[in-house]
Amino acid sequence: SDEHEARALTSRELTMPFWYTVYGDKPAGGRSLYISMHGGGGAPAEVNDQQWENQKKLYTPDEGVYLAPRAPTNTWNLWHQGHIDDFYDRLIENLIVFEEVNPDRVYLMGYSAGGDGVYQLAPRYADRLGAAAMMAGHPNETRPDGLRNLPFTLHMGGEDAAYDRNRIGREWKTTLAELHAADPEGYTHHVEIHEGKGHWMEREDAVAVPWMAGHTRDLRPERIVWLQDDVTHPRFYWLAVDDPVARRRMVVERDGQTIRIVEAGGAEVLRIRLDDLMLDLDEDVVVEHDGRELFRGRVPRTRAMLQTTLAERGDPRGMFPAEVVVSIPAADED
Repeated sequence: SDEHEARALTSRELTMPFWYTVYGDKPAGGRSLYISMHGGGGAPAEVNDQQWENQKKLYTPDEGVYLAPRAPTNTWNLWHQGHIDDFYDRLIENLIVFEEVNPDRVYLMGYSAGGDGVYQLAPRYADRLGAAAMMAGHPNETRPDGLRNLPFTLHMGGEDAAYDRNRIGREWKTTLAELHAADPEGYTHHVEIHEGKGHWMEREDAVAVPWMAGHTRDLRPERIVWLQDDVTHPRFYWLAVDDPVARRRMVVERDGQTIRIVEAGGAEVLRIRLDDLMLDLDEDVVVEHDGRELFRGRVPRTRAMLQTTLAERGDPRGMFPAEVVVSIPAADED
């Protein structure tokens, strides 16, 4: 409560101030939360301070908590260093408590350097979000694989040529369309190149806010594509690992009572979290990989697993009562 009252979070000797205001009436399921990241980047503190002030008034949702954090650093990558993920975990947990935010309606957005952050954060942080909106940023080395279950909208000025932002935005439009065509249940997206506009899109990108509001997080999708970033996470949707490895790619599907590990990415152990919204825990669960049955049996519901998964994030929608842990044989094993 102290850090929330102070409107500042501190971790690893860094401090992230934040400002927010609340719009509209609170829905029965809780308020929406829009985390809106400012531009700037590798610049003097006063430049980033000015960009933060600008971000506070840049967008106005019809309903929800509109929150603009001030980046903890003044570096070029100010919004996608590893400490940002930790700060946002705490920020979301606090807002669930103090503003009754619905954890299924948390949205991430950002402009310019803030857009860089969305490109990077959204794929690796997708299971915390209902949707994400990237405005006028650059993805650097990140890839969109992890956006499989996260509605993603991208807005770019057609004349925004610095760092090839406009060309790369068009490439992402093609890539996302190809991913969706190959996997029609995934990669929901809307990409708009605002022709004739430069880095400043004259607020045409504001349409991203109601677009995001039309989506709600699905924390229990039937297919997960988990591509670790250079900033790794031990948990993604209903999967967890003890040894997260940068750039590891895993694909896992569920069909009725069967869980299939399509790609293991070299992982040796996988934790699969389950509940009765996903399948029938009173019946046998089967886990398969590469045509082999790794597990078959009942998976008990326990208070300990509910406590573990709640403590991981403080997300009451993200609790799971059951977990099956499987060892994945190496590809050359019989």
